Amino acid sequence: MVKKKKLSYSFSMIAFGIMLWMPFFSNAQVITGAERTELYYPLLKNKTIGIVANDASVVNGKNIIDSLHSMGFEIKKIFAPEHGLRKSQEAGQTVKNTIDSITGIQVVSLYGKKKKPDKDDLKDIDIVVFDLQDVGVRFFTYISTLTYVMESCAESNTPLLLFDRPNPNGFYVDGPVLDSVQASFVGLHPVPLVYGMTIGEYAQMINEEGWLSNRMICDLNIVSLENYNHSTPYQLPVKPSPNLTTMNAVYLYPSLCLFEGTIVSVGRGTDFPFEVFGHPAFKGFSFSFIPRRVVGMSLNPPYKDQNCLGVDLRDFYETHPKMFGRINLSWLFMAYKNLGSQASFFNDYFDKLAGTSLLREQISNDIPESEIRKTWETRLSEFKEIRKKYLLYPE
Repeated sequence: MVKKKKLSYSFSMIAFGIMLWMPFFSNAQVITGAERTELYYPLLKNKTIGIVANDASVVNGKNIIDSLHSMGFEIKKIFAPEHGLRKSQEAGQTVKNTIDSITGIQVVSLYGKKKKPDKDDLKDIDIVVFDLQDVGVRFFTYISTLTYVMESCAESNTPLLLFDRPNPNGFYVDGPVLDSVQASFVGLHPVPLVYGMTIGEYAQMINEEGWLSNRMICDLNIVSLENYNHSTPYQLPVKPSPNLTTMNAVYLYPSLCLFEGTIVSVGRGTDFPFEVFGHPAFKGFSFSFIPRRVVGMSLNPPYKDQNCLGVDLRDFYETHPKMFGRINLSWLFMAYKNLGSQASFFNDYFDKLAGTSLLREQISNDIPESEIRKTWETRLSEFKEIRKKYLLYPE
């Protein structure tokens, strides 16, 4: 089922950045796992199916659930991750069990009272299909959902069929590797903040590195991508979560989401979340924004209805192409100092997002970014050796 295909070209990091400014960029050369129906239709025939998906799970412009349902496949249950099936919930908002309004199929929440399917959820399921669009950042929760679904499938001896999708941040590896003491739903595994793997490659790593409970092994089958390598530009056809509305936001997300562990706003409640940052008390900035209530994105954003001064990053990579493909810590330093270098700048969530308490301590002690990066090197090198074992596609 897994097929490696070597491409005849490479793409430089700076050239890759050009796609930010090409809204009509074509993905025609990349074939997703979901589009390779000839490989998985026979595996689903006459089976009762559970599927983990949301509205970014598209195949030829149609949601994968709607596509399979229209073809007569027997979907018994839909499992909904953070943000819900049709992505109507904002970050952190509980997703409820429901009935899908389009297909009439039962929807089981994996972001509410539980985050893992239980025995009853899988008792009448022959096979589970997993099709979520990841963005390649440790605190994006879909890899945690993947882990718990793999555990449930292993416990119930239910096969898992994963449709692989491109990782828009799959062309680099960067950031601190998670310390086990910081493990949570926004980071379960000892991987860096940006891990440079597709969700299919990551699933293999979970299985083979013994990261499931009791080192169980999931019966995993991956429908791989075609015409893809880790430098292949890819424009996501549907936003992967409610507040990642542009490719620029997807690329800025690894750096800016760290602000969610501070008192700084990342523009939730605006038309450009994760493309700006600011605070009502910032000094010396001419750019400003006012967060508002936005249904389906941010009902109660930080500093709602308050004027925030800050930084507009909507053209950052156009003006700073050499910064593309790396985490930018300078924005954290800038904000921390602008607000008086107070301990109250950080909240309890920061260490979970960073995967370590050390980064907070380093910023507080004004350790230069170059020195901070040196403290990442050993564990990053170790991870890169592990990563190599599970890559399905060329670098």
